[in-house]
Amino acid sequence: MTVAPPDNDVLWARGLVHTIRGTPALRGVSLGVREGEVLAVTGPRGCGMSTLLDCLSGVLPADEGEIWFNSSPVHTLGRTARERLRRERFGHVGPQPRLVPELTARENVALPLLLAGAARKDATVAAMEWLERLDVADCARQRPAALRQDQRQRISVARALAHQPAVVFADEPTAPLHRDARDQVMRILVTASRSHRITLVLATHDPGLARYADRVATMVDGRLAAPVRARQAAAAATAAAEEPSELLRRDEEQCSPTSV
Repeated sequence: MTVAPPDNDVLWARGLVHTIRGTPALRGVSLGVREGEVLAVTGPRGCGMSTLLDCLSGVLPADEGEIWFNSSPVHTLGRTARERLRRERFGHVGPQPRLVPELTARENVALPLLLAGAARKDATVAAMEWLERLDVADCARQRPAALRQDQRQRISVARALAHQPAVVFADEPTAPLHRDARDQVMRILVTASRSHRITLVLATHDPGLARYADRVATMVDGRLAAPVRARQAAAAATAAAEEPSELLRRDEEQCSPTSV
C-alpha cells in the first residue's frame, strides 16, 4: 500500500533497501526532511551513509522502498528523469571535488545554471558571487589542474549552490579541507540553507560537523535511528566520550592501596 508523505516534508523515504554486490547497505531506512532543514547523518565508515544519499538523490535506484520529493515519487522515475531532477532541483558535494577539467572555475560553477537555461551573463554573475562567498574568486579563470585540492573543493561547493537547488546532498563535503576552512565552508553551507530555504542533507563521520545541523540521525550497519535535535546528539556524544574516563577513575580508586 502506498502512503502519501507528509505535506511539510520536502524529502521523504520509507523502507529503503539496497544491496551492493550481495552485501546489504540499506536495511529498511525511513526518513523525512523538512524544507530548509539541515539534517546530519553520522556513523562509522561503511555504515551506508553514502549509499543513502545516492538513493535519496536518485543516483542509485533503491532495490525496495519509496522516495518522494515535494510529494512526487522519485522511486518510479526512469534514469533520464532522475538525471533531470538531479540537474535542476538538487545540488551535490562529495568528499572529492569532481570538476570538469576543461572548464575554468567560473565555467564549472556556471554550468548548472546554463544547463537549466539561464542566460550566459546571468550564469556568470551568479557563479562569481558564489566564488566570492567561498573565497576563491581569484581562481575564476583557472582550470582545476592549476588549483589546490582545497580550492577545488570550495569551487565544488559553489557549483552545488549557484543554481539555488531545493536540496543539497553533502557527503563529507569538508574532507579535503583544514579545520579553519572546514568550519568556514560549513557556515556558508548552513547560511545558504537558512537564507535560501535550501534543505541540506549532510553525511559525515566527523561528530564536530553535526553541531551545525538542526537534527542528527545515527546510522549503523545500514539502519538509521530516528533523528534527534542536534543538542541532544551533542550531549549524548559528550556523555559517551566521558564514560570511559569515569570508568577508569573508578578502577584506579578500587585498585589504589587503602590508607591506614
